[in-house]
Amino acid sequence: MIIETHDLNFEFQKNKKLLRNVSIHVPEKSIYGFLGPNGAGKSTTIRLITGLLGEQNPGEISLFGKPLAHQLPAAFSQMGCIIETPTLYGHLTGLEHLQFIATLQNISNPAFNDLLELVGLDHARHIKAKKYSLGMKQRLSIAMALINNPTLLILDEPVNGLDPQGIIEMRLLLQKLNRERNITIFISSHILAEVEKLCTHIGILYNGELRFEGTMAELKAKNSGTSVLVEVTALQQHFDLISRHHSIERINENEFLINFSNKEEIPIFTSFLTSNDIPVYKIQPQGGLEEWFINLTKQVKTL
Repeated sequence: MIIETHDLNFEFQKNKKLLRNVSIHVPEKSIYGFLGPNGAGKSTTIRLITGLLGEQNPGEISLFGKPLAHQLPAAFSQMGCIIETPTLYGHLTGLEHLQFIATLQNISNPAFNDLLELVGLDHARHIKAKKYSLGMKQRLSIAMALINNPTLLILDEPVNGLDPQGIIEMRLLLQKLNRERNITIFISSHILAEVEKLCTHIGILYNGELRFEGTMAELKAKNSGTSVLVEVTALQQHFDLISRHHSIERINENEFLINFSNKEEIPIFTSFLTSNDIPVYKIQPQGGLEEWFINLTKQVKTL
């Protein structure tokens, strides 16, 4: 595992834990989505993983197969990291930012132009950062994080505030880095749909606790049932008949949710409706990461 934690705990004040026994396992060459709402503890976890929140117990956090405490600050030579908002200097150009980072890290002859081309900023290398859009700033910060040719890239909410086009461009860039450069990417986010499209592995953090960890396929298998949104005419008129045969959850005047153990039950239910002269306007399967996340957080609230 390129990142591994074991029973990670953290508190800013006594008896106010931000993290509770968080154990994550990030495989090499994966895109690991660390998912959770704002305030769940994602940024705190990243700061601990990168050694930015003080010393931890030896062996509690491992990077590249070795305890973190035994390899700081040397571990930074193998990783690039952006936590929250990237720090840029408005009076410097894109190229000057890369030159500045290379000087700080004592890196000789880095391929500045190649990096700018990789992140789609070769046309803006001589433009000052104060004139960059938010998406351009995010891509420049990634170029800066790549200056040392890392094997691990840690990104905290990299699509925060981006417009839809910017989000797509960021997703394609990260997939390219993972596919062509074999960079393991650890990305925190609260944007469910984007994590589902981008990531190969996922960890779901809620109220400081890890509620799920595994591949996207494993998450789908864990939530193999099928939930369907149904719209009919005059639901109130037919509600008693439907609810006598099936357990349903009313959503509004004419819509309700019904859960099936598998998708083969959907046409059977549709036949039940039509055979009882109940006009059907919509049969819409639910699912995906958003629904699974809601189900997991519901479990937390009912504990």
